[in-house]
Amino acid sequence: MNFRRYLNKIQRKTEVNQDVSKEIKTKVNQDVSKEIKTKVNQDVSKEIKTKPKKILSFVDPDKNPHEYLKRYLNEPKYKDWFNRNFPNFTIYEAVGLTASDYLEMKRQLFPESEHVTNEIQPTKQTKSSNELNFKPTYEHDTKTRFDEFVDERILVSHNAFGNKEMKIKIIEISDENPLLVSKFGNRVKINKILITIKHLENQQIEEAEFDIEEIERELIEKRHYTSSNRWIPTESIKSGYIVNTRHTSLISDSMALDYLIF
Repeated sequence: MNFRRYLNKIQRKTEVNQDVSKEIKTKVNQDVSKEIKTKVNQDVSKEIKTKPKKILSFVDPDKNPHEYLKRYLNEPKYKDWFNRNFPNFTIYEAVGLTASDYLEMKRQLFPESEHVTNEIQPTKQTKSSNELNFKPTYEHDTKTRFDEFVDERILVSHNAFGNKEMKIKIIEISDENPLLVSKFGNRVKINKILITIKHLENQQIEEAEFDIEEIERELIEKRHYTSSNRWIPTESIKSGYIVNTRHTSLISDSMALDYLIF
């Protein structure tokens, strides 16, 4: 019985200690957070109050800064001098004033002026407008026009493992006229092609000529079917090469007869 009372006393003491420690921690954290916030706010307010306006070296601090604005607006030579020596500043920034002060001064001096806002644009915008008029100091005569430029990526196809690349060049086309031009557009029928395969692992290149017209006849004779389509839209021909989206339709018969392994 005494042992149980002893255990109960220990348990109550432990609970009391835990409650007291939690209360102390909470109170300390609140006090610390309040103290930090107060100190930060005081420091920020002091910094804001004590931070002076930045003015350039030629400005006399004892002189009214509005006088500089008047001189800038009234004297073209002074205006040119300032723009030449301080291209990264506006006159109101240089003397510690704002754009509103500049506009107000200009309205007083030129009440009928309609072009007030043109001169208060930031210097960065002025630079960008000058850059638009930039002309290169060299000329390059290109042999290929932009509309004749062909991106190499649309001509190259890859195998399933990604270790081979293939390009197909037209060698011979048929004289056969396409049917249903209004439906399928302008097309040409390919007879012979030159296939170039590049092995990406060792950079070796294989090249061979294929008479796909003859291969198509052979497949029909042996297996009584053909899966190739030798009619190619003219839009799919770039500088004599076939775009990669049409490669499969041209080489399917050659792969069916094991003439080509890709």
